[in-house]
Amino acid sequence: MPRPILATIHPAAVQHNLERARRAAPDARLWAVVKANAYGHGIERVFEALRSADGIALLDLAEAQRVRQLGWRGPILLLEGVFEPRDLELCSRLSLWHVVHCEQQIDWLAAHKTQVPQRVFLKMNSGMNRLGFTPGRYRSAWARLNALPQVDEISFMTHFSDADSARGIAHQLQAFEQATQDLPGERCIANSAAILRHGGAAEVRLDWVRAGIVLYGSAPDHPERTAAAWDLQPAMTLASRLIAVQQLQAGDSVGYGSRFMADGPLRIGVVACGYADGYPRHADTGTPVLVGGVRTRTVGRVSMDMITVDLTPVPDAGPGAEVTLWGRAGNGALLPIDEVAQAAGTVGYELMCALAPRVPVTMD
Repeated sequence: MPRPILATIHPAAVQHNLERARRAAPDARLWAVVKANAYGHGIERVFEALRSADGIALLDLAEAQRVRQLGWRGPILLLEGVFEPRDLELCSRLSLWHVVHCEQQIDWLAAHKTQVPQRVFLKMNSGMNRLGFTPGRYRSAWARLNALPQVDEISFMTHFSDADSARGIAHQLQAFEQATQDLPGERCIANSAAILRHGGAAEVRLDWVRAGIVLYGSAPDHPERTAAAWDLQPAMTLASRLIAVQQLQAGDSVGYGSRFMADGPLRIGVVACGYADGYPRHADTGTPVLVGGVRTRTVGRVSMDMITVDLTPVPDAGPGAEVTLWGRAGNGALLPIDEVAQAAGTVGYELMCALAPRVPVTMD
């Protein structure tokens, strides 16, 4: 019998979440972001659910090839652009659009010999300070690109650092609008948080929006707003089973380092899931978990292959009982991945992307 741990991907939830993003940004075209193997869900597993997107956005050429092999004929955007000059050949062959965020990438385009001009998205660093040209250098970068016969249409984009928080987007939006004023071309600035929180504003949704984490059922501004509050559905369930039960007495400890000590009689269950499966090792006692669809908590330190859970709310649970680490339990109860991530001091993105290769994956 295989080890009782399984991740289940829910394509119907992905499709629902895509349509939810569309409702938040009416009239804009939508990039479905599938970087990091669709945030750990698997590009091939979610592809059919994303067919109604207007474009697919990702990072590397191998993922772009996979998307083309699946039959996608629409736009594909490389969000970090090309990493070396020869990548431009594959962009031509696969009809890829790509971001330009530095002078070196313009140099590569200028030296590129091609009969087919390329579509590029000129990235502005409007305050995130990762990739892009500063507002003061942006128009000169556009002028260089616009003079190249290797470049066809130039679009404009930036990325918000605080769309999910109180600081908001006004300071970056102002910088972007000033630098791109009167320049011809389509615009794309809204990420998942901006779509949900600011997508109703025409100056934010513009021509394109980029739906990333929202597609996979995580709230970009959790805990201020939950996934349920945004009408998002979980796209991944990680489930296992109890493989043993222990009866503790007052003073008994649990796990490495004796981080948890029982203050009275306590029945605990041992779950076949650990940090080698992608469950966060830094998740401390109290991290929520469902046993038989009933909410309880973890106790003690996460091990490589096991975690232990408090069985007080489920006194009849024994070996073989269903355990939901995040997602949807068999009885329909939900454990949002954002709640697990918050208890572990991280974000849902990390848990999705950290699912280990040894965990078998299925689709419902």
